[in-house]
Amino acid sequence: MGRKSYSSFASRIVKLAKRARDEETLETDRIAGVPHPRETMTLIGQDEALARAARAIRRGRPPQAWLIGGPPGVGKATFAYRVARYLLRYGATDAGPEDLSLPANDPVAALVRAGAHPGLLAIKRGLNPDTGKLMTVLSVDEIRKLGNFFGLTSASGGWRIAVIDTADEMNDQAANALLKILEEPPRRAMLMLLAHAPARLASTIRSRCQALHLQPLSEASFAAALAERLPQVSTADRARLVALSGGSIGAALRLVGEDGLKLAAEAEKLIERAAAPDFAATLALAERVAKFDRGMETFGVYLTQMLAARILARAREGAPHLDRWVELCNRIRASFVRSAALHLEPRQTIVSAARAIAARRAAL
Repeated sequence: MGRKSYSSFASRIVKLAKRARDEETLETDRIAGVPHPRETMTLIGQDEALARAARAIRRGRPPQAWLIGGPPGVGKATFAYRVARYLLRYGATDAGPEDLSLPANDPVAALVRAGAHPGLLAIKRGLNPDTGKLMTVLSVDEIRKLGNFFGLTSASGGWRIAVIDTADEMNDQAANALLKILEEPPRRAMLMLLAHAPARLASTIRSRCQALHLQPLSEASFAAALAERLPQVSTADRARLVALSGGSIGAALRLVGEDGLKLAAEAEKLIERAAAPDFAATLALAERVAKFDRGMETFGVYLTQMLAARILARAREGAPHLDRWVELCNRIRASFVRSAALHLEPRQTIVSAARAIAARRAAL
């Protein structure tokens, strides 16, 4: 098929895929207002890992599976889709660019962007059919899709690539099913396992993958990326994002998209009031948190994150008895996780956290 005919075919597939996705698929891994990783053509701050992957692919010796680790939001999915586009376009050859890039208007890039390339499968947590809510684990039913996918004849003799996002969310049954595939890998196929915490995976799975670890961005790269992606955010708020998101672009974008900056400011106020507790202000805070989407979960993350940062700062100053603060921080974290999981009313959890912080009395 000539390039012009292929482009026309790809265009038709893209339109069909967009229509199907709009009607049938909820993209649970998309951040509102932000391009999906498969739509993102720029990879920031991961030059070392990208160079290592490029050497293996362009020399014709890619592994059967890559285990791509790193903190949430650091670019693991963006990295995986970049590798996938190159393999689907050029195979394991040096015919393409050294940085594994494709132009946005390339037919393969268009198909991947639309979620329509027949050689690419994304595996992620699905919705519970009984509750309609996102499942807490990556189930065996999702992993079993790999068997059918890899059993198909690859299009035009090309590659088949599966991205598992994220592999450390698999339950035991799913992990066992994945191990069977890794033990007998198909030809001209690649698995890319994304993991926030690769050590959680069984050693039998880790040993059958080649590890690539993506690092949080440097402060300079991170600040530049935020300025490019969030020009509407003030300089002061971007500095706050740098402090809160730990070098993770994804975390920073979620902070902005899910009112995280407002919730982070509320968490800071609660800690500041610990020396002189204001019960009425704490109740008002709980009411505000309840109005945010995922407010309870997000507020708990930032409250414990800020407590941990203060504890660390005091430890560097040589302050004594910080083990009690560490224990308290862990208890507060557990209480917010439990309350968010059970969809409890936030008032009691927030009031209890405020009282526990105030009861310590020692300043942080």
